[in-house]
Amino acid sequence: MSEKLFLATRKGFFTLKKKTDRWSIDDVAFLGNNATMCFQDLRDRALYVAFDHGHFGVKLHRSDDDGKTWKELSPPAFPKVLEDAEEKPSVSEIWSLESAGPDKVGSLWAGTIPGGLFHSADRGDSWQLVTSLWNREERKEWFGGGKDFPGIHSICVDPRDSDKVMLGVSCGGVWVTENSGETWNCKAEGMRAEYMPPERTHDPNIQDPHILVQCPGHPDALWVQHHNGIFKSTDCANSWQEIENPAVSPFGFATAVHPTDPQTAWFVPGVKDECRVPVDGKLVVTRTTDGGKSFDVLGEGLPQEHCYDIVFRHCLAIDSTGSQLAMGSSTGSLWISENGGENWLNVAQHLPQIYCVRFAN
Repeated sequence: MSEKLFLATRKGFFTLKKKTDRWSIDDVAFLGNNATMCFQDLRDRALYVAFDHGHFGVKLHRSDDDGKTWKELSPPAFPKVLEDAEEKPSVSEIWSLESAGPDKVGSLWAGTIPGGLFHSADRGDSWQLVTSLWNREERKEWFGGGKDFPGIHSICVDPRDSDKVMLGVSCGGVWVTENSGETWNCKAEGMRAEYMPPERTHDPNIQDPHILVQCPGHPDALWVQHHNGIFKSTDCANSWQEIENPAVSPFGFATAVHPTDPQTAWFVPGVKDECRVPVDGKLVVTRTTDGGKSFDVLGEGLPQEHCYDIVFRHCLAIDSTGSQLAMGSSTGSLWISENGGENWLNVAQHLPQIYCVRFAN
């Protein structure tokens, strides 16, 4: 199991370590700065942290020595040529960061708000907008969900073929390329958006997948926590099936899938729309081990009354063993389970608002 955890929070980048069976904060970097995303590259162990500095814009930093020192990078930015276009976009948040595959050393993907996909070939030192997606006519119909503008929050690179990349867009469905971004197709057939007029309920291009995750051991298996429910695909996004009667609530943000068992996935249900709190004030995690036919409701060690924590879409992490989970909340609490969610240990209660949780590689 992993013994190190990274957190991107409203007030800095935190590293936690497990020592003699006890988790504690080991380091705090960039204290006071709004960290929106963190990521550790499996290939070279480099750490990346993205920030939203408000009036001062988006920043990106990389560490090549496990967080001891940091280099400021040029963050993704829309090209100047777009300034003369009808749209004049500006990156307001880096919402996703992932490596481009083991055979593409130094290459990274970044998803932003508004809905731009960027690629770097030099470990984040420079970035290029993927214009093949940005210039799609369908993109003009994307719109914001909980954010003011649409954004790319999920990037899944197929471990069998790094040219195949899948994106989750709120609100813009699931988009797939099989040639490293040269061409794209919207792949959200089977999803349902009840917030739209009836004639557009099943339109793939306006779906709101809150998070998209892929099973590394069975990459054809994908899970989505959608604004309207839980959806799964067993054919690499070519079709989607809605899970009937998910436990507690069909609404939520965070999802994790077991690294080798595509039938096992975890969700954090809540009350949707203007409320966005745990159902009945009880924070629970739901788990299916049979592909969504049934669910366990797991609450041991989690607050079961007057709880108002929300677990954002990047705040439920699973390690490579499939038994260790970490979950951070909007009110600065952090829980860890080492038995698949059967019970949870609260390891912090007074952190800043947590936006991303990642186990160290």
